Amino acid sequence: MNDDFHRIRRLPPYVFAHIDPIKARLRASGVDIIDLGMGNPDMPTPQHIVDKLKETVKDPRTHRYSSSKGIPGLRKAQASYYGRRFGVKVNPDTQVVATLGSKEGFANMAAAITAPGDVVLVPNPTYPIHSFGFIMSGGVVRSMPAEPDENFLRALDRAVRHSIPKPIALILNYPANPTAYTATLDFYKEVVRYCRDHNIFILSDLAYSEIYFDDDIPPSVLQVPGAIDITVEFTSMSKTYSMPGWRVGFAVGNERLISALTRVKSYLDYGAFTPIQVAAAAALNGSDDVIEEVRGVYRTRRDVMIESFGRSGWNLPSPKATMFVWSPIPDQYAHLGSLEFAKLLIQETGVAVAPGVGFGEYGDQYVRLALVENEQRIRQAARNIKKFLAAAPSMDNVVPIAAVK
Repeated sequence: MNDDFHRIRRLPPYVFAHIDPIKARLRASGVDIIDLGMGNPDMPTPQHIVDKLKETVKDPRTHRYSSSKGIPGLRKAQASYYGRRFGVKVNPDTQVVATLGSKEGFANMAAAITAPGDVVLVPNPTYPIHSFGFIMSGGVVRSMPAEPDENFLRALDRAVRHSIPKPIALILNYPANPTAYTATLDFYKEVVRYCRDHNIFILSDLAYSEIYFDDDIPPSVLQVPGAIDITVEFTSMSKTYSMPGWRVGFAVGNERLISALTRVKSYLDYGAFTPIQVAAAAALNGSDDVIEEVRGVYRTRRDVMIESFGRSGWNLPSPKATMFVWSPIPDQYAHLGSLEFAKLLIQETGVAVAPGVGFGEYGDQYVRLALVENEQRIRQAARNIKKFLAAAPSMDNVVPIAAVK
């Protein structure tokens, strides 16, 4: 019997499955692993949010099934957030649905709107669910440039003119994971104009809207007049409020798309535990001080990483936003590709990074470093890497770690 089911056959091997066994083996042997690979926020959820959860969970009525689309108070809180932050007015009853994180929202939106063979335009490299949500739903992915510039707009036009059938949707993700690219409102205006003219939906991942480090505050594509006619935007509380394990996100935008997502979710889940939703609403309705504090921590960590890694001999580009640094592989190891370099790095330094190829084939000359360790640990990682780079063999003598038993 063939154990590879149809949808499973459409998925590539999980890149991080090559890193995790090495990490586990080294930890078991007593090696201190500094894990910059997974974008898993390490800061505690603010206390007032935890307190609201504890208060609410004491009421046994909240232990029953919840609402798949999100309790009314949570949807109203998200609508209020969009009004304050972006000046965008949305109806919490018809244009907002709570999701189990933005990842689940993307996957179920793909299931809701994709017919077999439908073409979807997706940046490459990008966060995997942007592609594989549609691939698992029977769609066909056509790669787009990741950087939001004139080249992107030209590629969009080429993709629409030369794709058969015509694409049904375009994925946007700015600030971007993994590249940390940011987009301007002028860029969004051009994209919305083009997609409206060609009847293409826009699905925007805005999970990092609050993790920015300068005066260029990331906009929402829904700020563009008319965008809501074709657009749904996904956000998450994971990074903004240090709530990754709570699994709370949102889809906001076009009523037809939101209705389709809501209907699919109604067959699949009963929503997050009600006390979690109540606490999430309290977070959104509360002071922005906690957001600024989280942003400040990531800014400090970014600055420490850029400075200390630069002194180690690895000059990293400084991101304007997100909790990630997207860096080319050091020249002397570029020929290895991102997976083999990541294996070698963790084995020789105890520093784990994410191979860029895990985000698409055009990421294979890069690795992603997450700002999920404190400043002391980041500096220690830099010291370990400095020794590694100083002892780097000539390129002719570097052997891929896959060949080493």
